[in-house]
Amino acid sequence: MQATTPDSVDGDFRTNFVREPGALRHNPALVLNADYRPLSYYPLSLWPWQEAVKAVWLDRVQIVAEYEDYVHSPSMAIKIPSVVVLKDYVKPQKRVAFTRFNLFLRDEFSCQYCGAKGDLTFDHVVPRAKGGVTSWENVVAACSKCNLRKGSRSLRHSGLSLRQPPRQPGAEELRNRGRKFPPNYLHESWMDFLYWDSELEA
Repeated sequence: MQATTPDSVDGDFRTNFVREPGALRHNPALVLNADYRPLSYYPLSLWPWQEAVKAVWLDRVQIVAEYEDYVHSPSMAIKIPSVVVLKDYVKPQKRVAFTRFNLFLRDEFSCQYCGAKGDLTFDHVVPRAKGGVTSWENVVAACSKCNLRKGSRSLRHSGLSLRQPPRQPGAEELRNRGRKFPPNYLHESWMDFLYWDSELEA
């Protein structure tokens, strides 16, 4: 597997992260930008241990924390990295793509009419049959029950109301939303880097 380098990071990082829950228990490394913030929160920016070791070998990253497990070569043994930080800063994307996933993330994976989670689809607030467009400002996450109830009617005629008005989110807003949905497995060495800048509760 070819290691991702800073030169290719903008195109490849968001597709090379570990996404399979089963793979999260095989020593993945949390990947931090040069400012010590994760490149992504949802999905969390994780590399398979092989990618992390290759990046260390190519001098692309610095090791911040390690597992107790070792990886061996014919001439050496090194601890497997659990947290690595890029030596070159990767500028975060400013434009938020209008995708089904980002729409659900903006709406925190909950129906914008009743608040239910799961079995989600999307709904045009102003129905397309009445001139509604497919845009951030007119599409919301909706459960199947509310979507069926609303149909092609307006909010007023359907008796439904929105929990919050739909709008285009900023990239930083979506990254912060993603922090609320951590993977099922979080190694203890990652915690300081995931929530170090969170506002403390009084």
